[in-house]
Amino acid sequence: MSEKGGAPAAAPAARAVLQQCLQARLQVKPAEELSEAQFVQIERGMVIYVCFFKGATDDILPKMVSTLLNLRLCESDSGKLVSVLELPGSLLVVPQATLGGKSKGRAMQYHNNINKEDGLRLYGEFVSLCEKELSGANVTVKHGTYGNRQVLKLDTNGPYTHLMEF
Repeated sequence: MSEKGGAPAAAPAARAVLQQCLQARLQVKPAEELSEAQFVQIERGMVIYVCFFKGATDDILPKMVSTLLNLRLCESDSGKLVSVLELPGSLLVVPQATLGGKSKGRAMQYHNNINKEDGLRLYGEFVSLCEKELSGANVTVKHGTYGNRQVLKLDTNGPYTHLMEF
């Protein structure tokens, strides 16, 4: 892929997948010997899966948040597409390192993913910016736990999924 000038496109610093949902339930802490698993749940709204690549910095976060939250991907009661900011709804942010995978033979490799410490920091900042951006809207924000296996149950009204790179 190349841009208009013929120069190769820069490698993305982050990748996000957006999924409209009617309801989603995400495990944020697995069951342990003395405690049950813990979950967060959202109702109608949007799920954002996010992955950061090597070289990603805080500089991309404001653009990511603004772009993702302002896209008109959610169906309103009238059937019109609106952004999650315009809904009384919910947002679930899920860290998803597997979005950075590339196949090699019959296995997946994740060499382009950011290291865990930087990824955790960027993910935390991304969630904070989403919460800040949505604080005046009628939108609930929930999020997964970085570094944990994400066990997700999702109800949708169609596989309305979009991939975005930054």
